[in-house]
Amino acid sequence: MNTNPSSAFMKDQVFIRYLIAFFCGFTAVLLFHQGVLSILHAVGFTPVVPFPTQPTKPFGLPQIWSLAFWGGVWGLVFARVERRFPGGAGYWVSACIFGAIFPSLVAWLVVFPMKGLPAGGGWRAAGLATGLMINGGWGLGTALLLQGLSKDGGPDAQASGLKK
Repeated sequence: MNTNPSSAFMKDQVFIRYLIAFFCGFTAVLLFHQGVLSILHAVGFTPVVPFPTQPTKPFGLPQIWSLAFWGGVWGLVFARVERRFPGGAGYWVSACIFGAIFPSLVAWLVVFPMKGLPAGGGWRAAGLATGLMINGGWGLGTALLLQGLSKDGGPDAQASGLKK
């Protein structure tokens, strides 16, 4: 058993970082993911209505809370990989690209078929573009929240231009 106080402190710091990351990913769905979807719906780009309340299986939770939960899970993944993003403007571009690509691929290739939908939603251009844009917005929002809520602006704050 390791009784080193600095080891316990480091474990606490890691736990707190991932707790913050989950919160940021969860919140980014509500603010950024659904915000982009609201804009796309308002301009007639997509018929998909933001903040969906249809019950999900198996627990019957409104779909928006399921989306936010999975956004939190993706926030954990984001926190694990964002340290590898380049600094400056490249950080923000990488955050947006991460959000656009990885959650979209999982939705298209895993989630849709599990729900009995065609892979990629049938590969319709408007549907693909919508997914990329809303998830890219989620990635950017997660990065903004994570940097803002992390101590001293986060580990990459100086490189991303947000050092307090």
